[in-house]
Amino acid sequence: MLRTIPVALILLAAGISPVAPESGYAADGESREHERHTMVESQIAARGIRNPDVLEAVRTVPRHRFVPESQQESAYKDRPLPIGHGQTISQPYIVALMTELAELKAGDTVLEVGTGSGYQAAVLAQLGVKVYSIEIIEPLAEQARAALAATGYGDRVEVRTGDGYAGWPEHAPFDAVIVTAAPPMIPEPLKQQLRIGGRLVIPVGQSFQRLLRITRSETGFEEENVLPVRFVPMTGRAQRG
Repeated sequence: MLRTIPVALILLAAGISPVAPESGYAADGESREHERHTMVESQIAARGIRNPDVLEAVRTVPRHRFVPESQQESAYKDRPLPIGHGQTISQPYIVALMTELAELKAGDTVLEVGTGSGYQAAVLAQLGVKVYSIEIIEPLAEQARAALAATGYGDRVEVRTGDGYAGWPEHAPFDAVIVTAAPPMIPEPLKQQLRIGGRLVIPVGQSFQRLLRITRSETGFEEENVLPVRFVPMTGRAQRG
């Protein structure tokens, strides 16, 4: 069943240690708390994110610790940033939106496909959930592990290097699955690893992409079309049809 969520509804409702130098991410010695608060108020809450736990998580996680040194000054602007290897860290609003759509509570178990810089995983972990995250690019996986450990989230996020198309069946079923790269079609294994009532939040498409939320029920899956998006493509098995 396909149900389209009007964009208007989405818009209306919807002391951390520095990173070790060897991780590839730089610390500037400042908490930049004011910038985070401004980012949340002007870019995220103002655009319709209402979940107070999500807002507090984004207000707390130091995004500047998850971007390369060359991007530090742009860390709290509402745009994606390059993190190397042809990949990006998503804009803060999209991270918050996907997190809100997942409808998480403390104690949940979440699969993330596409660790990238580790920022989305840190936001999830700040909510008190256990995160299993898969990254296909090994150097990014290593950097994300270092960044997560240095910012205090390492014990709540387990990062594995590999192709996330098949999910992580050893830890399924999941309360939510969040995918941060766009496959041409929805990987069936990710749907099957949801609990009953679990949510898959995923961008789907090639030149034109849609952000979808898929909820598993006792009888099947309900698909909601959230809004148009632009993500890097999901590589590996997803591109082989």
